[in-house]
Formats: sequence, C-alpha cells, structure tokens
Amino acid sequence: MTQKPAPAPSPQEKLKADISRAQSDLNSLQTSVRLTTIRDQVEDLHTTVGGLDQRVKDLRAKGYVFDKELESRAAALLQQWTPLQPTVINLANEQAARLDAEMRGIESLMMQLTSRSNNPSLAAPFLGQVQSAITTMENKVRSAESAVRGAYDQFQSNLTKVTAQLQRMEKMLAWFASASFTLGAAEYAVNAVEAVWAPNGKEDRDDPKGQLFLTDQRILFEQNQEIAKKKVLFITTEKEKVQKLLFEFPVVLVNDVTTSKQGFLKNEDHLDIRLDAGGPFPTCHLHIFNQPCEEWDALLGKVKGGELDADRVVAVSAEVLEKVKNAPAKCPTCGGTINKPVLRGQDTIKCDYCGSIIRL
Repeated sequence: MTQKPAPAPSPQEKLKADISRAQSDLNSLQTSVRLTTIRDQVEDLHTTVGGLDQRVKDLRAKGYVFDKELESRAAALLQQWTPLQPTVINLANEQAARLDAEMRGIESLMMQLTSRSNNPSLAAPFLGQVQSAITTMENKVRSAESAVRGAYDQFQSNLTKVTAQLQRMEKMLAWFASASFTLGAAEYAVNAVEAVWAPNGKEDRDDPKGQLFLTDQRILFEQNQEIAKKKVLFITTEKEKVQKLLFEFPVVLVNDVTTSKQGFLKNEDHLDIRLDAGGPFPTCHLHIFNQPCEEWDALLGKVKGGELDADRVVAVSAEVLEKVKNAPAKCPTCGGTINKPVLRGQDTIKCDYCGSIIRL
C-alpha cells in the first residue's frame, strides 16, 4: 500500500517553527557576543605562558642539555605577555560591551515577533527583521573576534613554536626513560622518533617498529611493538610485547645520509645511512614518522661535526675530553690496532684481537 505524504504544515505551524529557530539563534548569539571563545583562548595562553619556566626546568632535570637559548625564549615570551594580556582583555571588554548594547535592539524585535506569533501575516515582517538582524550581528561578532585575536595572534604563533618544541622534547625524554638501554656516563639525549627499520634496505610489513634514538654520541634503534604470537584463520588471537635494542653505533661512523620522500603521495620520510668500516652493517634504511627526514639529516651532521656542543647548557668536562684525546691507537698488550671509536665517558676499551681490557 502506498504511504500518503505527510500534510504540509499550516502557516501557524511554520511560523512557530521559524520563531523557535530564531530564538535558538538569538540564545547562541547572546553567549557569543560576550566573546567567550576569545576569553577562553586568552586564559589558556596565560596558563601556558605561566608554565613555560617550569617545563624547561623539568626538561633540564631529566637530562636535556641542548638548546641553551630555551630559557631565554621562555622568559622573553613571559615578558611580552605581561603587558599584552591586559591590553587584550580591555579590547575584548570594549568589543563585548558594544555588541551587547546592539543586542538590545534585536531582543526588542524578538519580543514584538513573539507577541504576534498567533498572527502569521502580522508576524512575517518582524520575522524577516529578526533573521536579518541576527545574521548581521553574527558577522559583527566574527569581526570583533578577529579584531581582538589580531592583537595577540603573532604572540600566539611564537608561543606555539616553543610549546611544540617542548612537547617534542618531553616525548623524546619519556621514550629514553622507558628504553631498554642506558646512556653512557657522559652521553645525552638529542632526539627520538617513531620509526620502522628495514634490514633488507626496503620496507616490508614485517619489519620491526619502534623508536630511533639519537644521542650526542650514538644512534640506536629499539624495537617496541606488540607482535602476533598466535593466529587462528589469519586472525590474531594472542599478542606479545617485544622491546629490545636491535642496533646501535657511534655517530662518527656515519659516512653519508640520503633522505627521500616515498609513498603514493610522497609524504613518507625515509633515511638511508651509510656507515664506515666498523659499523654493524654497511647501510641502514629507516622510515621515520612525524618528523622531516631533512631535520634528521641536519641533526646527524651537527652531532658528528661537534656543532651541537656549542649549544649545550653544560660543557663537556675537560677530563672526559682528555680521555678521548689520549686514547691509545694500538693495544699495549698485542699491538693490535684499536678500530672502535672511543666514546665520551668510556673508562676502558676491549682489544678485538687479544681481549685485553685497556684502561683509559
């Protein structure tokens, strides 16, 4: 049986629905003219700026010794915000007061419309005026928000850059803290990124996933993932957590780094690291996530070239540097050549030929 279409609403019903929508829009407008969104953003900025100093201190306490300008950038943002905050709040108050005053006229029109809700012909002109006034006021609110936001958008942009860096360093240090390996006595964290290591040189679905770590002396890859332990009809029914260090080598062994953008959209970041003799393998292919491969290429160059040492908050001790400088080139027991690089903080070297332990 064919279903009959619903009857068209009567003029009275249509007017009631239109008035209800207009009242709902007006209620929303009464909130937005107070510039609540802007005020919340300003409050969030204030909280973020006020917490910068402690966040930097926490990074230092956890062992991040690089980017010596971090403290001064945080202090500069606080210095800029101190006079800017009251200026922004005053501007928001002025704009909100002007908008609120104009709202009185719309509310008066709404009352006149509501009082004629039983007479569609008399209400129609007022409905059009209310709808037009609400649209105009919505545009004015957006303009007011834009005007206030313009007073602090550059500051917000600068703050976002610093907080993004802090978040990245905080995440990096959390990965280092939970890693299965430990840093040397004079070794410090530089960066870390989620990555896939392709031992065969080309990424495969079964390649290990985890984190690629960079210190001021070594590159390390730790597998850190859940892998299928049992499958039934190709469906994983049991998993196990695997966390283990798969490779590590001194940065000084890096001979060359090639970056590439791969994938269908060329938005995947890949690194091919070629090593000198003495490394665990000739080349190393890595797919890294959420960090540009070009940044890693530049960072590896800075670490190998010693440029990063100029950006430390605490200099490497002369005693540590002296030990590395005076490390023997040959084993005093068998005369064999010492091929492995000596890292800062090392107290001993093991001869690959006779097994002797050489104290530095």
